[in-house]
Amino acid sequence: MKSSTQDKITGSAKTIAGKVRETTGKLVGNDRLRAKGLAQKIEGKTQKKVGEIKQVLGD
Repeated sequence: MKSSTQDKITGSAKTIAGKVRETTGKLVGNDRLRAKGLAQKIEGKTQKKVGEIKQVLGD
């Protein structure tokens, strides 16, 4: 599997996991969990974007 594809898949998974953590933190009133989820979501979006850039540049 190309590294660009791997980055996009991993980025999407991190984004989803971050959304779940963030929502869980909001529901239970845990600001720390919400913040960790938000950070993970941003990390996932960034990694996905890196994969997209690699694909455009040809890996």
